[in-house]
Amino acid sequence: MRSFGKLLTNEWLKLYKKRSFFVPYAVLAAMVLFIVYLFKSMGANEGGMLSGYEFSAWLFNKNGTGQMLTFMAIIGSAGILAKEHSLGTIKLLLIRGQGRSKILASKYVTVLLYSLTLSLVTLFVGIVAGGAAFGFQGVETGLVGALAAAGIHYAYMIVYVTITFLLGVLTRSAGASIGIGMMIVLMEGLLVQLLSRYAFTKYLLFPHADLSVYLNGGTPPVQGVTLPFSLGVIFVYLALFLGASFVTFKKRDVA
Repeated sequence: MRSFGKLLTNEWLKLYKKRSFFVPYAVLAAMVLFIVYLFKSMGANEGGMLSGYEFSAWLFNKNGTGQMLTFMAIIGSAGILAKEHSLGTIKLLLIRGQGRSKILASKYVTVLLYSLTLSLVTLFVGIVAGGAAFGFQGVETGLVGALAAAGIHYAYMIVYVTITFLLGVLTRSAGASIGIGMMIVLMEGLLVQLLSRYAFTKYLLFPHADLSVYLNGGTPPVQGVTLPFSLGVIFVYLALFLGASFVTFKKRDVA
């Protein structure tokens, strides 16, 4: 367990030492502040119906700021293994006596933690900036709603981060993984609409990735689907993606 912790620390330090490490956080923070400015300048909250917490929850809409958040996570996920191959540093990891499964697991956990920090920064800046602009009323229900929205969107991010992670293992190319991952995110809604008439659609991953449809009595994109069923489908697909990633990484020659 201690050796895995060292691997995890090493992976995080490699991310942290990159000059571009703070760029995604700065971009997300600037975007949130710009949206607050637009809301204020356009008088979008003149009736006082929006609180800082509600504004923060709104930020995690997967078709708005949430999509940019997902893209940032995809970009960070794509290169964590692919760049090791392109730079040849993957060989240095493999000769240090650590198992391939442990190395890949540390990279995947690092990707999840990185995605989580992106979500937390967005949530924090959203609450602070939104609260300063619109007020902090309704703290009990508002904060719970903001945390729920962030948590649900984080689950959505995990789906696409895992897909991108698999693509990075298979292609060894950060560019290809980013391009395909982003294209899947952009095409998700269209695919669900085109296939929604078919019964097998409920067994596909994309109709279940966005769990926000179950908030406040929302309607799932596929009839008759429930939250436990969606969670089960997501779990099965994530297990398949990770299984394929680990099997490929363990058997592939990196020489």
